[in-house]
Amino acid sequence: MPASPLLPSLLAGALLLAAVLPAASAGSDLDRYRWKSRVLVIAAAADDPRGGAQARIAEAAAPGMRERDLVVVRAIGEGREAAALRRRLGLPATGFRAVLVGKDGGAKLTAEEPIPAERLFATIDAMPMRREEAAGRRN
Repeated sequence: MPASPLLPSLLAGALLLAAVLPAASAGSDLDRYRWKSRVLVIAAAADDPRGGAQARIAEAAAPGMRERDLVVVRAIGEGREAAALRRRLGLPATGFRAVLVGKDGGAKLTAEEPIPAERLFATIDAMPMRREEAAGRRN
């Protein structure tokens, strides 16, 4: 039986979503991303609309996030894993925070409101490592 003509599109869509928002658990060790990916950490209460707003910004900016090796890790709610990630980043136990973590594992930008994609990208694009990556892709 021949494959459906929709199959490649469905697979591509699934891969795109997995690459942009790898729904890593809040307790994921950020070290696993070191030197591979930048990380946008979304820390929020389960009912805080800012957490969803930041996730929607990330979803809408998927191509730019992929280009910049940017993944999302969520620390949602008050569970042990979310609390551990908040502690690791020096965040308060409650309230919304969005944190951009560089490939070196250091926090580059922390905000109390959702960070627009343009600001995330401008911050990343100003980093020396990103400039080297962009120059390498042009050559």
